[in-house]
Parts: sequence; C-alpha cells; structure tokens
Amino acid sequence: MKYISTRNKTSKALTSAEAILQGLADDGGLLVPESIPKVKPKDIAALVNMRYEDRAVEILKLFLTDYTTDELKECAELAYDWFDIHDRTRLAIISNKPADAKKIEANKNNVRAILELWHGPTSAFKDMALQMLPQLMRVALKKTGESHNILILVATSGDTGKAALAGFADVPQTKIMVFYPDGGVSKIQRLQMVTQHGKNVNVTALKGNFDDCQNGVKKIFNDEEIAKKLESANVKLSSANSINWGRLVPQIVYYFSAYADLIDNEEINNGDLVNITVPTGNFGNILAAYYAKRMGLPVNKLICASNINNILTDFFNTGVYDRNRSFFKTITPSMDILISSNLERLLYHETGDPSYIKDLMDKLNTTGKYEISADLKKKLSKLFYADYAGENETKETIGHMLKDMNYLIDTHTAVAMSVANKYIQSTKDTKPMIIASTASAYKFAPAVLTAIGEDISKLDEFAQLDKLNKISNVAIPQGLAGLKTAEVLHTDVCESAEMAERVLTFAKK
Repeated sequence: MKYISTRNKTSKALTSAEAILQGLADDGGLLVPESIPKVKPKDIAALVNMRYEDRAVEILKLFLTDYTTDELKECAELAYDWFDIHDRTRLAIISNKPADAKKIEANKNNVRAILELWHGPTSAFKDMALQMLPQLMRVALKKTGESHNILILVATSGDTGKAALAGFADVPQTKIMVFYPDGGVSKIQRLQMVTQHGKNVNVTALKGNFDDCQNGVKKIFNDEEIAKKLESANVKLSSANSINWGRLVPQIVYYFSAYADLIDNEEINNGDLVNITVPTGNFGNILAAYYAKRMGLPVNKLICASNINNILTDFFNTGVYDRNRSFFKTITPSMDILISSNLERLLYHETGDPSYIKDLMDKLNTTGKYEISADLKKKLSKLFYADYAGENETKETIGHMLKDMNYLIDTHTAVAMSVANKYIQSTKDTKPMIIASTASAYKFAPAVLTAIGEDISKLDEFAQLDKLNKISNVAIPQGLAGLKTAEVLHTDVCESAEMAERVLTFAKK
C-alpha cells in the first residue's frame, strides 16, 4: 500500500512509514492510500471474539503493509495499556428505561448504541489514535533509517493537544509543540495541557481561535525557508493532527470494533446495516467511519453532527463550503472549527481527481469558499446526512439523558445525540444507530452542570467535578482529578505572526 497526495497525481508515492513521518504531502495536500482495502463478512465475524488490541492489528495491517504483524502487535499493546477499562471502548445501549443504562433498547428495531471512546488517559476519543501514533512513528523512524529529530507540530481545539502531548512525552528522537486558542478551550482542557511533563514538550497559547492555530501550523509546514532552517538544526516537521495518516487510521478500528460488539451482544446479525452519528469538527472521526464503510463495514448512513458553527451542515445541504461567516465560541469547543481539513480527503476519494481538489483548495485559500459540482453533491447526499444542534438543544439533551435515562454525557456527545434524533424523526429510519461519544462529561463539567440546572457560580473547576460526581455517581477519571494539585509548567502566549519564530526557537533547544 502506497500513499499519494490529494492534489497531485504525479507526486512521489510513499510507504506508510514514510507517510506517517512526513505527515503532510510536499505540495500541501493530504496523504491518502492509493486504494482502499476490502473486508469480507467472515473477516468481521472473526473480530467478534478478539480483544481490542487484536482487532486493531487486523485493520491496521490492511493499510500499513510495510509494518510486520509483530510490530503492529507491539504498537497496539503499548498504546492501549494506559486505558482504564479492559475493553478499551464501551457500548452503552440506551432506551427510555432509566434503571439500566448499559443493556437496554429504545425498541426492538431502534437500537441506539453510544460508543464510549474516552476511557484513555486524557478522557477523550483522541486517545484511541494518539496513543497509537507515537508507537507507529517510533517504529517508522527505525524502519526508514531516519536520522533527523522529528518535531510534532499540533494545532488543537482542546482534546488533540493533551492526547498528543501524553503520547509523545519523552519519546526518543521526537519533540512536540502544541498551539491552542487562548480562552478557546475549557479550563480542564487547558490545565491538562499546561501541566504536561516531558523534556521534549512545549505548549503555547495563541491569541486567536482554532482556525488561526490551524492556519498558522499549515503555513509553517508549507514554508520552504522554515524547512531549511529546521534542516540546519537536524529537525523535520510532522503532525499529530488528523491530517497525519498515522493519526487517522487507528480511528477506523473502533467502528469495526463497535460493530463486532453489537454482534457479540446479539443486538444485530453480521451483515445488518447500521447508521453512525459523529460529532464533527475537523472531519477526521467521521472520515474514519467513511473509510470503514468503503472497506465493507455494513453502514447505511453517516450522520454528520455539528454545533452552531454549522459549516459542514451547510456544505452537505447546499454543496457550498463557505468559511466567510461568524465564528461562535460554544459549549462544544472541540467543534468550534470553520476549516474542516479532512474534508479534502473525502472529496478526493469521491472524485479521484487531484487537479479538481487542488482547484477547490486554492479557491478556499484565496476566497474562503468553493462550490462542488451537482454530481458530487448528489453522491455525498447518498452517503451523508448533516444537521446541527444549537446551544439550548445541546443542554436539553444532556438534561434529558441524565434525568430520563440515568446516563451522563458531555456536550459533544449531546450534539451527536440530538442530531441522531433529528435524523430518525425526519427519515423514520430505525436501523441500529452507533453514536460516537467523544469525551468524558467531566472535561466539560461547567456546561454539563449548567445544562442540568445547577448553580456553579461559587464553584471552582474542581468543586464542579465533585458536584457532578455526587449527582451522577459516575467516577471522576483519575487523570482529571489529579489536575487539582498539578504544577503549571507552560505559560507561553504568542500572536499568529510569532508562531514560526517560536517553533524555530523550540526546535533548536
């Protein structure tokens, strides 16, 4: 399996190890597999009795063909050993019976399975990939004989930053630098990042929003002068955002795993179609579900759930991607994004035309918008349903889930649940629904407590965690509880224009 750019058919094809180390294509495009491997029903059936680690190896080896099975097994064992549950992910089957939130049905034909992806060390779904990526990169460095130090450059809207920092801290031959929007992440998310230990880590707040962080990082990646200066310091750049294939490919695994668990729980038969709803910002998580569908996982509809920064809802419904709009800070900060980078990969796979993709991305860079063809819009409409949830809808969903179903969810999961309900109501489609739950409610305790009617005006962030614990009886994740006494180690703040110089200074340390 080789990897090519979304924007240039003649670009050099890379092995997966090379693609993971490089992160971004030389021409600014994203690296994608030349073909998408297929799985058969018997392959899915074989996953049912496997541990998560073994399921991961079976899926990853289809894409990472230059890695040996033993190498992938080692990567999986090291990546997921940090999780707080043996199964790594958990399915909660939800209905209107409040007594049991773990094994109950809405009705026989309408199973809603919440896929809990937040049992890793940072209590967010990003752990599923960002504990694996450093292991894949570690092996890739040896496999390619790379002598440079690798500087991982990350823009984060909250969760990616901490998950990447935790994964790469003190990994040999790597450094990691994270930019996050100053005031644009939750207090808990900020504390998780600024208390991170590691001799090879840097965390810097940027005066701006997430798109400013992401644009600045992309600009640095595409700057030849910066590349020359880094080369003189024996440093190469790479990424831990979902633009890196090594970050995206582990996310495909948990959709296969969830399907296998539904079979194991006798909720579905192998071959039954399911729908998948994903709260979506940068389009990486739902793109992983798209890859799973293209590989042969029996998926009927991919449901793209947005907050009021609903650029993706408008795109799928109109065919126009337009980032020239107001930007809102919301109670779902990980979705406060107006440039969904991974959408480029979807458009490439559905057209197979890199020149067309380059033209669209050039228009986005110069005018802030583009419009896809009517034929392409029609193709995407068959694959995706898109809608959004407003702030009040999100809060109401949190309250309803806790009060009526005895199940605690965070704000992002609430957006997904709200949009999943809209899809079911508008289409009358009762196929089983997998809903991606992307973070522990404790990461967004202020918004969750407010949503259920609690006064938090006199509570600091840790008193809020305790309050939520008393109300829900759900244990506080250890990594969050320990933040109360953790020392703040990173206090850097910069403007967008200073990002490049900050990167060069850190690279040379």
